[in-house]
Amino acid sequence: MGDLDAVERHAILLRAWHLAMLRFALTHENADRLGVLAIANEIDRLGRRPRDGQGFSFFRETSARLCAAVLHRQERDIGVLNGYLAQVDDSRLRSALAAALDIPQPRPNLARKRIGPDQDLWKGLPSRASARP
Repeated sequence: MGDLDAVERHAILLRAWHLAMLRFALTHENADRLGVLAIANEIDRLGRRPRDGQGFSFFRETSARLCAAVLHRQERDIGVLNGYLAQVDDSRLRSALAAALDIPQPRPNLARKRIGPDQDLWKGLPSRASARP
């Protein structure tokens, strides 16, 4: 049961991190940047024992890089932000982040595929005219 709690806690913190990134992308406020970094620090500390020292710092480093990219918006920063967006699993959250970051996302092709003459769905069925008594 403890492992499930740890997984749930990690999922909750990861979603909070994404939402904090969204808030920072909208406001550009230092307080929101510090919120992102605080959540990143908490995620990095998950599962670490006090005697392990600094250890894992992926989310802190990633957060610092993402926050800098949000503020600077140079060409290489767009690549960093696109890489981040590609890793967000929730499509609604990814769309909200893309909109907040003003990064156009490819739209899915929703056009119906035309059915060719060799793929007639009604082939072999009697016509309405012949089905009437």
